[in-house]
Amino acid sequence: MSFSLVPVESRRELREFIGFTRLLYGADPRHVPALAQQIRGWHKGEVPGVRLFLLRDAKGAVVARTTLHTDADLDTRLGRKAQLFGLTEFAERDGVAEALFDAVREAGRAAGKDSAFGPVSLLPNQSGGVITSGFEDRGFIDSAWNHPYYPRAYEAYGFARRFESDTWICPTTADPDTAFPFDDDRLAAEDLHLHKGDRKRFREQLPILREMLNASFAQLGYYTPISAEQLDRQTDGLAHLIDESLLLYLTRAGRPVAFVLCVPDISEYVTGTGGDLHLLNQLRLLLTRSRYRRDAVLIIKGVVPEAQGQGYMRLLSRELLRNLRANGYESLRSTYVERGNLGSASQYTAMGGRPLHGYTFYEKELH
Repeated sequence: MSFSLVPVESRRELREFIGFTRLLYGADPRHVPALAQQIRGWHKGEVPGVRLFLLRDAKGAVVARTTLHTDADLDTRLGRKAQLFGLTEFAERDGVAEALFDAVREAGRAAGKDSAFGPVSLLPNQSGGVITSGFEDRGFIDSAWNHPYYPRAYEAYGFARRFESDTWICPTTADPDTAFPFDDDRLAAEDLHLHKGDRKRFREQLPILREMLNASFAQLGYYTPISAEQLDRQTDGLAHLIDESLLLYLTRAGRPVAFVLCVPDISEYVTGTGGDLHLLNQLRLLLTRSRYRRDAVLIIKGVVPEAQGQGYMRLLSRELLRNLRANGYESLRSTYVERGNLGSASQYTAMGGRPLHGYTFYEKELH
């Protein structure tokens, strides 16, 4: 059967793009769809250069979707020009994955790219990826969940795994002082001050977090600096959902040195709305947010380079665990951590956690 990749142009095609995951996953609660507002924003051109595509079969039915885009900063990081693709979903039908990957490859070749890299939405430091194990466990916000045939399809086509990682899940039953011992005499001796999130001042706190985020992640192979505009887009509408006790950062002599950002896990609500958090659904979530205080998701954490190895993340981890327990959270999930990043994973092992999903990105040379 023949297939054709067509750009998303009309409102009907945009609805087909957003609705394709509902066709593919049905009511499976393990899959958490990407937010429709984000997809609509890309379609409107809020991020220049991002194009949405549908793959149709000979009868016109949608059998796959993807985005195509590029990023000069990631090209520099990877050391080659990459054709990026994201929000990539495809049916388990003969020829579908091959046709989709053929189209990505041809787009990359036509643009003079060296490789195809993804799925990323829009960058690996934002969202994307494919899970390679742990399919029995549900996904969660800011992380991937896909059918088991996805990694098989990528690898049968010749894609290689890049930045292999794991997501994690941790109980909150550990004693904070035992799991994360820290000498509190250091607080005064080193002029250390712990700060919590503040819904009213969240927009003011974002630049502090961004500075630490970019500094602490600079050495990671996939990371490109997040701009103020990118961070604004990623956190738009988040302030009213924040549990202030789960956003923590540490200053030393007045300078921010370490941070951790967790949010209540609203995955069930997002799945129930099909990813469409329009204003009415946002209001409903706001009114019912107390229901989503059983599980939390650790989105990001870091220590600036000059303060690494001094126990500051251990201090934040102790305070975070205390707050999780005090507020009734039963588990903490974490977005992906590279397998070579043992320091980051140590927080989860100290809590008695385990890897949840195997996680990877994929890359294929185009020449």
